[in-house]
Formats: sequence, structure tokens, C-alpha cells
Amino acid sequence: MQDRIKRWTEALMMIPGLSGFEGNVRRYIKAELKALGIPSKTDMLGNLIATLPGDPSLPSVMIIAHMDQLGLIVRKIEASGMIRVERVGGVPERALAAHEVLFCLGQGRTFPGIIANKSHHATTPEEKYRVVPYQELYIDCGFRSADEALRAGVNVGTPVVYAPNVVELAGGRIGGTSLDDRAACAIMLELASATQGMRGLSSIHLVFSVLEEFNLRGAVTAAQVIQPDICIQLDLALATDTPDMGHRGDVRLGAGPVMSMYSFHGRGTLNGCIPHPALVKLFQSTAERENIALQRSAHIGALTETSYVQLVGKGVASIDMGFPARYTHSALEVCDLADLEALTRLLLAALARIDAGFSLDRDDDIE
Repeated sequence: MQDRIKRWTEALMMIPGLSGFEGNVRRYIKAELKALGIPSKTDMLGNLIATLPGDPSLPSVMIIAHMDQLGLIVRKIEASGMIRVERVGGVPERALAAHEVLFCLGQGRTFPGIIANKSHHATTPEEKYRVVPYQELYIDCGFRSADEALRAGVNVGTPVVYAPNVVELAGGRIGGTSLDDRAACAIMLELASATQGMRGLSSIHLVFSVLEEFNLRGAVTAAQVIQPDICIQLDLALATDTPDMGHRGDVRLGAGPVMSMYSFHGRGTLNGCIPHPALVKLFQSTAERENIALQRSAHIGALTETSYVQLVGKGVASIDMGFPARYTHSALEVCDLADLEALTRLLLAALARIDAGFSLDRDDDIE
């Protein structure tokens, strides 16, 4: 299982797919689902949906992983050929300068560039310790004029992503671009493969969503059509096992999947998710039964699509499940493959326990 998840994760990490421009990622996943014998469809926004029919008397389950990645978009081409950009999603300005990027020109064509970093020998003492705002940054592609950039296919609105990269680290850990959330997409492919041989399951709707990094609402249209009873969202969880993160919690790489007990953005949007207690109990008891270590997180500063999906229709019982990741939203995120496998095994075991006796009634004694 881990080898398959690794192969899918690394393949997906190498496919550019800025939020709103996920087509190449979607087509890869669609082809992999077809190879597994699983049909899928694309909705108007670009979400890819694969439905695995199950027992209609059981609560229906929607599982989400987003295909898109954060990045940049061209807003101006200087007369000199240097390129100015806007951020798409939560791109950390302090981690931008001197990175290689790819301009995605359509039909699989790309063009490389480098985010400029003022020559060290020319910086003042004050500049050496200043984070340069993205509005002041520019990208050097080697063009000598704006006309040359346009002839190469770069224009206002062209998507830009970190240059795709995979780094194999010690101890079964990998780093690179867009682990958020391509690792979860790989887990979903493994779920699609594994659940085909299982009987007595709920109907499961696998939603590979778009626009998560842009406004978190790509999956809402899918939820409005599917009208699920349960939503399980798969994404990274903030690892706190580095010197700069210890005060944030106790989530460690290699220590198992993570169940979010509380998320709240707190910056510009009053959204988050407190999980449904029946799902908390389901995953906790399943982890104990299967002897899978399960970590917990509660944090402010991040949120997921469940913030909106939980409000669809009559309300959707929702929970965020994740894998620990370091250095999130940078060009080199890090995760542990053992955590991806453990999360997959936990999901499979939990899905098998949603039976006729499983209740989502808030007034049932489930505490």
C-alpha cells in the first residue's frame, strides 16, 4: 500500500496545477481511476467526482481532497521583460525570493523563471533583514522585452507555480512541492482501489476538488449535488515537532494520522470546523481497535472546505482528518509516508464501521 501511495503522491507533486488551473492534475487522476475501473465525472467548476455505490440505507459519505496548489498569477509585464505577479492563496512572502518557478502556458507547456533576489553585495544593513513584499518582487525569465515575453506565451493571467520537485529524505520521509494536497489525492486513489472489494459500505463519493487554495468553496457545488450525510476532508495537519512550532501543539511526523478537534481561520474570515461528535467517536474508537496511533490537533490560522460544506442542505456531519506536514505552503513541504499509509488504513476501517447502528443524532449518548 505504501509503495502505491508513494508513487501516486510523487507523480501528482510533479504536475503543476494552480488553483483555478487544475486540468492536468484532474486528467491524471481521471486516467488512474479509469485504470482502476472506476468512472468519474467533472462538474462545471472542475471538481472530479467518483461515486462508489453502496447500501442506500446507510449514511452517505463524501470524502474530499483538493487538487489545486497555491502560487502566483501574472499581473504585469515590464517593458524590460521582468514580470510582476499577484499571490493566489496563502503564499508566504518570506519564502519567495530566489525560488525557481514555472509559468504554465497551457496544453502542458511551461516556461521557467527565477524570483529575483537583490544581489547580497548591494543590500543595505536594513535590507538584509527585511521580508520583501510580493508587490516589490519580480520574476526573471531571461526575456529582454515585454514583446519577447508575449511571444513566448506569457501574458497577464498566466498561472505561476513553484517549480515541481520531489526530495526523498531519510526514514521514509519525502519533501517537495504541493504535498498539500496531492498526498491526500493519492490516499483517495488508494481508497478507490481498496473499497472496490469491500461489501456492506455506505455510498462513497470521492471528490477531488478545485479552488481550495483560492476560496475554499470549490467542493461546495459538489456537496450541493451529492447532499451527503457525512463529509470527511483530507488535508495536511500542522506538524509541531520542529524548534519553531513546539508551542503550537503536539503533532509529530511519523506518529500517525491527525484528527482535527478545532479549526478557525481568525484572519479575514470567521470560519472553521468543530467536528461532529459521532465522527470523533468513530475515528477514535476505530484507531484504538485497529491499533493505529491517532494524534489530535486544535489550531487557529488555517481552515478547510468543511467550513462551508458543513452548511450545505440540512447540514453535513463533518470532520477534518490529516497527515502531519512540516513547512506548509512553502516550496518544500515534508511528510512521512508511514503517516499516509496509516491514515488510509484508518479511513478504510472507519468506513467499514458505518453500519445500521451508526447514528448522527446529536442527542444520542455518544460522549
